[in-house]
Amino acid sequence: MNTLIDITALNQDLLIYLAIDISIAIVLLGAMRFISGLSAKVNSTEELAKEDNFAFGISVAGSIAALGIVLTGAITGENAPSYMMEAIGMFSYGLLGLILIKVGRVVHDKIALNEIDKNQQIKNHNLTVGLVDAAGAIATAIVIRAVLLWVDGLDLNTFIAIICGFLVAQTMLVLVTRIKEKQYAKNNQGSCMQEAFANGQVALAIRYTGQVISTALAVTAASHFLTYSPETLMINLAGWLAFSIVMTILVSILTTLAKKIILWGINLVEEVDQQHNIGVASVEMAISISIALILTALMA
Repeated sequence: MNTLIDITALNQDLLIYLAIDISIAIVLLGAMRFISGLSAKVNSTEELAKEDNFAFGISVAGSIAALGIVLTGAITGENAPSYMMEAIGMFSYGLLGLILIKVGRVVHDKIALNEIDKNQQIKNHNLTVGLVDAAGAIATAIVIRAVLLWVDGLDLNTFIAIICGFLVAQTMLVLVTRIKEKQYAKNNQGSCMQEAFANGQVALAIRYTGQVISTALAVTAASHFLTYSPETLMINLAGWLAFSIVMTILVSILTTLAKKIILWGINLVEEVDQQHNIGVASVEMAISISIALILTALMA
């Protein structure tokens, strides 16, 4: 009988934590939709329902999915000292995640993809740019989630760690974008990858999605080797950056090898860059993400 009472009490606690986390998550996810409209300087309802702007919808979907990923790192559940602390932690980390996702989009716009106007392209219903925008948001969120799971507590040091982890993520995404631009130019007689995005090459955007998400997964691997400590925070984050570079290179090498084997006999440059083969690009994306997932799982 006592066991039954304990189980019932436990279930009640779980339900209360569930209600707290889900309620805050829905509020923040709803806010993300309207903030996406504000940042793009459009009415989100009109763009989604009246203009049928699929590019904007994909961009918003990416932002919402990204925030959902971040929120999974903010949940502590029964490990929280109290219901109030769970609510404060969930809302605080969720709000910070929302802000960093939007800041990451600005960084992606102004630095990584600085030769095109992403907002204008999305307003013009450019599905390719919508996909690229969503990929950048999700990649940023993957790293933020990893940092949330890495840190301990709810104080100034944890927020500093999260922001620094965000900066590491943005640095890696910009570096990878520059490398992929050079590869694209080399394989296509000096053509510009960003211009190809603006011209609506969906296959190229799908490949790029795999590349940035696999990079984000590679960056998260460092959390399994470095121990969080407020006293050595800067040293750990420098180590995180160094480890991220090594892991990104390793993922790139293994992905290239896997593509050669899995897509044997297929000219990827011709199929994706020139013929815009969405099917082959999708397989490339799946291989990139799969290799990164497997490698990070092994590191864990």
